[in-house]
Amino acid sequence: MQLFGFVVLCGLLAFPVLAMTRHYDFVIKEASYTRLCHTKKILTVNGQFPGPTIEAEKGDTILVRVHNLAGYNITIHWHGVEQPRNPWSDGPEYITQCPIQPGTNFTYTILFSEEEGTLWWHAHSDWNRATVHGAIIVHPRRGTTYPFPKPYKEIPIILGEWWTANVSEVIEDALRTGGGPKLSDAFTINGQPGDLYNCSKSGTFKALVEYGKTYLLRVVNAALNEELFFAIAGHQLTVVGTDASYTKPFTTEFIMITPGQTMDLLLEANQQSVNNSTNNRYYMAASAYASANGVASDNTTTTAIIEYINSSTTRPQFPSLPASNDTDSATKFTAKLRSLASKDHPIHVPQTIDERIIITIAVNEILCPNHSCQGPDGNRLAASLNNISFVAPRIDVLEAYYRDIHGVYGTGFPSEPPFYFNFTGDNLPKSLLFPKTATEVRVLEYNTSVEMVLQGTNLLAGLNHPIHLHGYSFYVVGRGFGNYDKDKDPAKYNLVDPPFENTVTVPKNGWAAIRFRATNPGVWFMHCHLERHLSWGMDTVFIVKNGVGPQARLLPPPPNMPPC
Repeated sequence: MQLFGFVVLCGLLAFPVLAMTRHYDFVIKEASYTRLCHTKKILTVNGQFPGPTIEAEKGDTILVRVHNLAGYNITIHWHGVEQPRNPWSDGPEYITQCPIQPGTNFTYTILFSEEEGTLWWHAHSDWNRATVHGAIIVHPRRGTTYPFPKPYKEIPIILGEWWTANVSEVIEDALRTGGGPKLSDAFTINGQPGDLYNCSKSGTFKALVEYGKTYLLRVVNAALNEELFFAIAGHQLTVVGTDASYTKPFTTEFIMITPGQTMDLLLEANQQSVNNSTNNRYYMAASAYASANGVASDNTTTTAIIEYINSSTTRPQFPSLPASNDTDSATKFTAKLRSLASKDHPIHVPQTIDERIIITIAVNEILCPNHSCQGPDGNRLAASLNNISFVAPRIDVLEAYYRDIHGVYGTGFPSEPPFYFNFTGDNLPKSLLFPKTATEVRVLEYNTSVEMVLQGTNLLAGLNHPIHLHGYSFYVVGRGFGNYDKDKDPAKYNLVDPPFENTVTVPKNGWAAIRFRATNPGVWFMHCHLERHLSWGMDTVFIVKNGVGPQARLLPPPPNMPPC
């Protein structure tokens, strides 16, 4: 039931509510879908792919009851929702909960706070998020509006990846053999591959637009393993938000969006018919930004169609996308992102820091007996942060922390790399390739002002890494190529209007610096959002301790957490 100011669950838990409470039911089940001339069963929510869109207003509370009618364990993560004091509903498997087992259900309580714009939800177990995902639209609070003219309509655009094989078997085979997972067979826009793939033209997603109107495109990169360039032929795009935070508007011919990121784009339908002809049809298209040298990627292109009302059926015009290895274009685009930082949308960048954490990001190897694995040198592919390849426990970290269960995790995740070397150099010694495997977390005191420097390395392969931190958005105050210099690089930080994000792109053979204040107590996952890297151990956990007073303390668990 709902009371003024609170939501009561089962008579035991009370959550403060700023606006209203909405309810959704998610039924996880298998359904048959045909793509690329192949029919297969995939996991869906309510039989939909992509899944249903959740809509809220800023400050709302959402209750989502998840019924697992499939043959797989499942969890759901509400990507970019900070969930103040409520990690119990954050979702990553064996980090904040045990999975929802087949034939059971669990109700998530999603607490929106300062988010406004586009976010998304997705499965956070196995590789199920390949098909179990959908958009979250957080509208301005009632009585307020956008910091730009209200668009005529809003169009969710969800970019994804499709395998003709069973995606769970793809990662199972990779982990069993130690080699890289099979590449996807297609990218998708709103679940459809588009005209350039076999047997796909009839299902191509089309968006009808009216000349002279402005549309808000809510773009989500739900792909598992590929960063993407995205563009629309004949039209510029105006970026007005990223990760549910408004940005200073800028126009661009294309965007580069990493897995996990969202972007809000204004599209002006301004292409007047020439000589009153009606051939105004334009492709929107997405293809991979494959930053790593010598690492295979899906080299296909997905398309959808922007179609003006009353246009003909002539072939649409095609946009110009950067080359797949165009790091310069990707970097220049990302550098344009700036927080709006207005009176109505202020920002609060920590100007001083209490704790600096330097974390190296690496793709690694783990030795296999007799070089019997299918990774490089007959070893097993792995990944690490600060030379630790994370091992997921069998009891979730949050339960172990809250119940003081010993032996589940250690608190030894270091504040700097265990040793320093030329992280981005060529021909690095092979002895640097081998991390240790452990379940180590980092503990932060409440209200600590944190600077985290994420340092890419050229071990095995240097590439862009999208790093996502649960429970927080953060300010990206600096970014550069090469090795981070703690004496020189901070002088170039942007402490005035840095972008406010939940997923940061760490450039190929470079670094990114983020800042946040640790005022959300709980257990929060941090990981690369390239799913293969997460599966290989490029992740860790931050535990933020309770502060003083009830509003600075972790909420108690709901009574029906899934058992391990």
